[in-house]
Amino acid sequence: MKIAIASGKGGTGKTTLSTNLASFLAEEHEVVLTDLDVEEPNSGLFIEADLVREKDKFKMVPEWSADECILCGNCQKVCNFHAVIQLGEMIMVFPELCHGCYACSELCPTSSLPMIPKKMGVLKHFRNGNLNFVESRLDIGEEQAVPLIKQTHKYIDQQFDDNFIRIFDSPPGTSCPVIEATKDADYIILVTEPTPFGLHDLKLAVETMKELKKEFGVVINRFGIGNDDVLAYCNEEQIKVLAKIPNSRRIAELYSQGRLIYKEIPEVRAELEKMKDLIMGKMKEVVK
Repeated sequence: MKIAIASGKGGTGKTTLSTNLASFLAEEHEVVLTDLDVEEPNSGLFIEADLVREKDKFKMVPEWSADECILCGNCQKVCNFHAVIQLGEMIMVFPELCHGCYACSELCPTSSLPMIPKKMGVLKHFRNGNLNFVESRLDIGEEQAVPLIKQTHKYIDQQFDDNFIRIFDSPPGTSCPVIEATKDADYIILVTEPTPFGLHDLKLAVETMKELKKEFGVVINRFGIGNDDVLAYCNEEQIKVLAKIPNSRRIAELYSQGRLIYKEIPEVRAELEKMKDLIMGKMKEVVK
């Protein structure tokens, strides 16, 4: 069972929900929580676990070899991302723009653009009892999140079998990293807040999930502020509201201290119980 927790904007509470839901489910089930917000991962601030494995992650980029190059310009023509350009008698490669498609390398008539590994980030795997936590982090200066998200998914598939509930803390927004993080999920949980900004970006996220043909539900965080427009929208669109996490100063205090809120706020544990029932039901459907 793969559950992606996403939202149309940052700061709605994805990490709050991801870490608390994963830890809550891990009390009875084997769970792996993966932070796919590789540009700014912060789930690890709330998870106490021991480091199991650390691996550098690489992407393949071309390197120009001038000795055999005939300056045909073919590499520049086939690169859709302007990562390879010809300037006079020189071929320039911009690794930050390269998507690793191999087109320039494979179609070079003199094999003058061999692909070489370039470090883009690091993956860390932690464990505490039933809870496994995997975090990937881009190196400073790296521009593309998608290749690292893709490799992180591959690691999860290789390391964890179907007995694990897999929870993915996704990047914010509706751009390419979110698509990569959610495209293989069995169920999407969209986190929002009851404000005009929250509703606006929820609508973007809902349209994205509909395009991906994903089943999804909504969790309303900071419930009690703003207005009822999010509830009205969900009712109108027949979107299931999975839980309502109350707006509370105590929750904010616990969060700021890096502590899990469900352990100390009974209302939050009760909302997670509702979500647990839904997840168990969805798991049975996936097994069938």
